[in-house]
Amino acid sequence: MKLENKTMLVYAVTDRTWLNGSTLEQQVEQAIKGGATLIQLREKELSYTAFLEQAIQLKKVTDKYHIPLIINDNVDVAKAVNAEGVHVGQKDMEAGAVRQKLGENKIIGVSVQTVEQALLAQKQGADYLGVGAVFSTSTKLDASEVSFETLQKICDAVSIPVVAIGGINAQNIMQLKNSGINGVAVVSAIFAQKDIIQATKELTNLAKQIVSYCL
Repeated sequence: MKLENKTMLVYAVTDRTWLNGSTLEQQVEQAIKGGATLIQLREKELSYTAFLEQAIQLKKVTDKYHIPLIINDNVDVAKAVNAEGVHVGQKDMEAGAVRQKLGENKIIGVSVQTVEQALLAQKQGADYLGVGAVFSTSTKLDASEVSFETLQKICDAVSIPVVAIGGINAQNIMQLKNSGINGVAVVSAIFAQKDIIQATKELTNLAKQIVSYCL
């Protein structure tokens, strides 16, 4: 599918830490109702079978609202459920290899922290980049922080959309203004909130004030 800048505005990354009796499908539907423009299913602990089953259930929700579903790391799960794409990190399969497995019509995102990594990922066929952590984060303890200046340089260096990730919330999101990003990827700022719909609406309104194509 063709990746539009507006698709990257509010990139919601799942985390079952805060389910509290809800299902992931229910929480994702609330996030979409609040304005989330893309959903990433991230599961580090589930078996392949459990990951696949969760992806199948989530795909029903994202299809209902015509929202792209991105699978974190697992290309096989993405293929099995016909997800719109895959996101990989620096230690995972490189973008070119992912493209060979998924085909030309799928979205491939790559996590980067330097201009060099960003240019390489773009050259290898990435459709968008995730840059971070831009703030300290409790959801990815091994993530080192990326400075505002580096974020700007990455945005200037590439021609594909850039999404900032890492510790972003309603209180600090405006600090990313003028960085050149096309959207924000958030975890706890959506899924740890008591009112997911309202939290996502607030983030969406703020994100529209800082992304480059809305300026």
